[in-house]
Amino acid sequence: MGLLHELSTKYKTLSIVGMAKNAGKTTALNYLIEEAIDEGIVLGITSTGRDGETQDLVTGTEKPRVFLEEDMLVAVPALLYDMADAGLEVIQRTRYSTAIGPLFICRVKEAGYVQIAGPVINAEQKLLCRDMLELGCQLVLIDGAIDRKTIASPDTSDAIILSTGAVLSRKMNKVVEETAHIVNLYRLPQLEEGTARNAIEKNIFEDKVMLVNDKGEVKKLDLLTGLGAAREINGAIDEDTRYIYIPGAFTNSVISDISLKNLKQVQIVLKDPTKIFINVMDWGIFRKKGLRVKVLKNIEIAAITVNPWAPAGYTFDNRFLLETMKEAIPDIPIIDVRM
Repeated sequence: MGLLHELSTKYKTLSIVGMAKNAGKTTALNYLIEEAIDEGIVLGITSTGRDGETQDLVTGTEKPRVFLEEDMLVAVPALLYDMADAGLEVIQRTRYSTAIGPLFICRVKEAGYVQIAGPVINAEQKLLCRDMLELGCQLVLIDGAIDRKTIASPDTSDAIILSTGAVLSRKMNKVVEETAHIVNLYRLPQLEEGTARNAIEKNIFEDKVMLVNDKGEVKKLDLLTGLGAAREINGAIDEDTRYIYIPGAFTNSVISDISLKNLKQVQIVLKDPTKIFINVMDWGIFRKKGLRVKVLKNIEIAAITVNPWAPAGYTFDNRFLLETMKEAIPDIPIIDVRM
C-alpha cells in the first residue's frame, strides 16, 4: 500500500501546499493521482487557482500537466471545459464562481489531461469539497495554486501535504532549515480550553487586538492589526495581562518594542500559524528572549514532498536531500516524488 492509501484512511480533504513557486507541488499532485489509480481510490480534484496548463502563465516556464483517470471527479470552469483532452461529463453546475467563469463538477469518462480550477474563497472551497464527497469520491485533493499562506489555513482542509525543494535556495541546508521552520510554526501548540480561550473566541469577530487576564477579562485596543503597534501594545500591558490576541499578520513589527519583562509575562495568541511572517533567524532570537506563541487552531501536516531540482538549473543529490530532511523532520512521512 502506498502513501495515498494511508492518507485516505485518515483524511477526507488534503491541500497540496508549495513553499514557493516550482517547489514541485504539481509533480506531487500527479504522483498522488498515479497512486490513486494504482490503489483504486476515487479522487476529487480541485484548485485554489488554475493549474494543469503546459506553461506557467506568470513566469512562462514549462509546467507538468495534470492527467486524470476515469471516474475521478474534477472542478472545471466553463472556459476550460472544452480545452480538456480528457472526456468530461458535467454532473453538477455549482453556485461557485471563478475568475474564468462558473464552475462545473465533472466526472472523467475518458482518461486524459485536464486544466483544473476552483474557488479562491476558503468557505466556497470547503463547500465544493463537501459536494464532491457527496457525489462519491473518497478523497479530495486541493491544489494550492495561488497563495501558500491562504491554502494552508486549517479552515480549508483536514490536513496539508507540504511541497518543498531546491527552488528555495542554492544551499541545501537552507532549504532544510526553512522547511523545518514552517513545520514548527504549523505545529505550534493550541491555546488550551478554558477561561482565556473562551474570552478570546467570544470577542474574536471584532478583529481587534485584545489583552486578556487569567479571569477572562478582556481589554480591547483600538487596533485592527498589530503591525507597527508594538509600543502601543507594550504600554497597554499591565501586571495582570497574561494573553495578547493579535488579529491578522504577526511580524517583527508587532513585538519589536515590547519589553523583555512583558514578553516573558504574556503569551501571544493567533488565529492560526498562517498569520506568522517571521523568518527562522528572527524567530529563534525572539524565542530566546521569551516569546511564547499559541494558536486557536494549528495545521496538520500529513506528508512532505521534496524536489531536488530548481528551474534555475541547479540540483541537489536527491538521496542526500531526502535523508537530511528526514533527520530534521523525523516524524512526518517525506518522499521525493521524482525518485
